[in-house]
Amino acid sequence: MATPFYLDFEKPIVELEKKIEELNQLATGGLDIKADVSKLEKRIEEMRKDIFSNLSRWQTAQVARHINRPFTLDYLRLMFTDFVELHGDRNYGDDHAIVGGLARFNGQPVMVIGHQKGRDTKEKVFRNFGMPNPEGYRKALRLMKMAEQFRLPVITFVDTPGAYPGIGAEERGQAEAIARNLREMASLRTPIIVCVTGEGGSGGALAIAVGDRILMLEHSVYAVISPEGCAAILWSDGTKGEQAAEALKPTAKDIIKLGVIDEIIKEPIGGAHRNHEATAKNLKEALARNLAELNKLTPDELVEGRYEKFRAMSQYVE
Repeated sequence: MATPFYLDFEKPIVELEKKIEELNQLATGGLDIKADVSKLEKRIEEMRKDIFSNLSRWQTAQVARHINRPFTLDYLRLMFTDFVELHGDRNYGDDHAIVGGLARFNGQPVMVIGHQKGRDTKEKVFRNFGMPNPEGYRKALRLMKMAEQFRLPVITFVDTPGAYPGIGAEERGQAEAIARNLREMASLRTPIIVCVTGEGGSGGALAIAVGDRILMLEHSVYAVISPEGCAAILWSDGTKGEQAAEALKPTAKDIIKLGVIDEIIKEPIGGAHRNHEATAKNLKEALARNLAELNKLTPDELVEGRYEKFRAMSQYVE
């Protein structure tokens, strides 16, 4: 079980949970505290529901980054069977910030690809904090083309602050790798379902997010830049992330109004980090429903529908 980690706005809940612990310790002395504990637990549930139904955009961004939030490998364990990870881009190397491979979803063979973050320091460094290099996107594209060859649906999980901006990444063609993925995914002749599960950061997210259906977890975010990055550019002050988040409008409730995503997936009260199994169950139901619909379409219908979908996102004023 992951070590509990609480956000600032969850502190009132933490204080009540500590009181329950204290009462439970008293119970070992023979005191009957069931009624008191029950009352506090009910209060905690009501408080958690109130807090998480009224999150600001900045608070939502914090929840989307929660260290205990389920990552791609967690969803693979909870939602898929027979996963076989495939490695490397057959050009430079293997990028651990993107994982992918063959699996079965409700018995149907699929190709699963997603960003992977880490929880402790060692894993964070190994996964490069979920920020892929060009070889990560080229690996993803290799797996997508393999899926197309064998007529397998592609399911992607998006959760990254953005593509890695290091010198080595630029030297190996970061921009070209992302741009090529956008082009190839637009014309891929097999179903693509995208799940934004945490941070959907800029082109680093979009490089595996061109799909027929785009699903987004309730407390995830999707934007062209992080709030802190936006604040650093606009006001030369990265500490104004909260102000930038309000301007960016990166939450699922904001994004669905623009037609960028198709469906918002409910999270358990308190966020996905509170209950991985319930989150995976909700997401799996939505995936199954959308995949069943896409399986009925021909490759030509898929490509045409995807083209129309992304064309319809643009807005202009004369």
